[in-house]
Amino acid sequence: MNPLGVHALVWAGDLGPASTRKVMEQTRLAGYDLIELSLHGPKVMDLALTRDLLQENQLQLGCSRGLTLDADISSEDPACVARGIALLEEGVNMTAALGGAYFGGILYGAMAKYPGPLSAQGRRNASDALKRMADFALTQGVTLGLEVVNRYESNQINTALQALELIDRIDAPNAVVHLDTYHMNIEEADFMQPVLACGKRLGYVHIGESNRGYLGSGTVDFAQFFKALAMVDYQGTITFESFSSTVVNEDLSNALAIWRNLWDDGLNLAIHARSFMANGAQAGRMALAHA
Repeated sequence: MNPLGVHALVWAGDLGPASTRKVMEQTRLAGYDLIELSLHGPKVMDLALTRDLLQENQLQLGCSRGLTLDADISSEDPACVARGIALLEEGVNMTAALGGAYFGGILYGAMAKYPGPLSAQGRRNASDALKRMADFALTQGVTLGLEVVNRYESNQINTALQALELIDRIDAPNAVVHLDTYHMNIEEADFMQPVLACGKRLGYVHIGESNRGYLGSGTVDFAQFFKALAMVDYQGTITFESFSSTVVNEDLSNALAIWRNLWDDGLNLAIHARSFMANGAQAGRMALAHA
């Protein structure tokens, strides 16, 4: 079985001490193996407490973040690139300090709707910075996941093939592709070919519905996606990601355009999602076995 994870924004919009305790306890109560913590605005996080709570609740950890326009490694401005590198280094250090081994997200640029296409210089700056960061992360035992997102959140990586091209330029053993069904539903032609193209370079998966709500309530072809995961023998984490205006994060909610109240009960949502993912992964394996 793949480890099953859930994003902390299902439970709380911040990572102060009380919220962190709630996040960990609810994640364990819902039956998950892993909690994904967003490192946007990490200054309020108590690292020692968070690590203790991870151990207390027997949870694995994944960390994620996206860069900002004023700290963007795909910028042509060296000072802006330097600020982006500093944020990535901070993320790697925090992940390692918490006992985690995965740091992913939009690590290659800002999580923003850009006013124009990426320049050739910006592309070089991003790949050079990521190569440097991958080398550093390797010393910390951390894998970097490049999340493929839609055109409104990046002008650099919108498809799995683009992520693979960047990983080829980075040429580091600890750089992997991070696929997300929500974004795939917007940008990819189907839910199988991107997974097959990634193969063993697929290192992390987000499961999200087309409307960001309950799994099965939208248009994502999960049956095809889970079969594709079985076809490449994906053994990595599968993490549920859902957002509602019920839970607000000051740094993320506006950037992700979370305007609607898609659910009120995070525990009910998460228990449903865990069952949906476990059943989907099993069905994918069975479909492959009977093909």
